[in-house]
Amino acid sequence: MAKTGRQRPVKICPVCQRPFSWRRKWKDSWDQVKYCSERCRRSKRCRPSC
Repeated sequence: MAKTGRQRPVKICPVCQRPFSWRRKWKDSWDQVKYCSERCRRSKRCRPSC
């Protein structure tokens, strides 16, 4: 039997515009998570389309 992947919530990073999905380390703070990575969080600059 093959394992079927579970659908995880997805958000779009405001900096790089890439989708990122839920991770276990974010289970208690998923509502506050805005950025896909530490690098994007540090830059915090929106693209010109913002």
